[in-house]
Amino acid sequence: MNPDSNICYIVGAMSLTPDLRPYPTRGDYVIAADRGFDSLMAYGVTPDLAVGDFDSLGHRPNHPNVIQLPVEKDDTDMVYAIRKGLDLGYRRFVLLGGVGGRLEHTLGNLQLLDWLARQGGQGFLAGEKTVATCVRGGKTVTFPPTMEGYLSVFCNSGAAEGVTLTGLKYPLDGYTLTGDFPLGVSNQFLGTEAGVSCKTGSLLLIWKDAGDFYAKLPRLWAQ
Repeated sequence: MNPDSNICYIVGAMSLTPDLRPYPTRGDYVIAADRGFDSLMAYGVTPDLAVGDFDSLGHRPNHPNVIQLPVEKDDTDMVYAIRKGLDLGYRRFVLLGGVGGRLEHTLGNLQLLDWLARQGGQGFLAGEKTVATCVRGGKTVTFPPTMEGYLSVFCNSGAAEGVTLTGLKYPLDGYTLTGDFPLGVSNQFLGTEAGVSCKTGSLLLIWKDAGDFYAKLPRLWAQ
């Protein structure tokens, strides 16, 4: 396993579409979080590990590698799965099944993107036609020219200084974004390479995806 290139996929309670079905390669690791087990098995993807209290699944999965969690706990099933991936050495994560449904779960999973960045990793929270990731100070996320539609850039909290947006309809150069005003909502891709970075603080990036998320993924890891 190479933490600089291999991916930990974590799949929660969602009905996967063909566009979001993970295609793990050698060295990748797949964790089913609760009802994500059924979602994976429906597409013929056998997870390496199943974790959760299994209240959503309704039963303990028939799998040789299961960690059953108590119903009453501080960490959600998704958080526990991410911690497990970090413990195994992974720093690149694709999180599926964490968008939509209960609003508080979606907000919690968006917060996890920033928490992952603080651990030296990066996560992509992908849902039906929507993807989000986080970039912290000193890093840049680069979007390929094939990107279309809208990109929104938010300050996670406090202030993000030295925000620079290039290759977008509304560029910024060394700007300070704050967490109390959505200046960066609904920017647009222009069919050229685009970049998002900041010198300090943390940015949440959310964009609409046309269905070829995995084809673009190799270009989207922050550098």
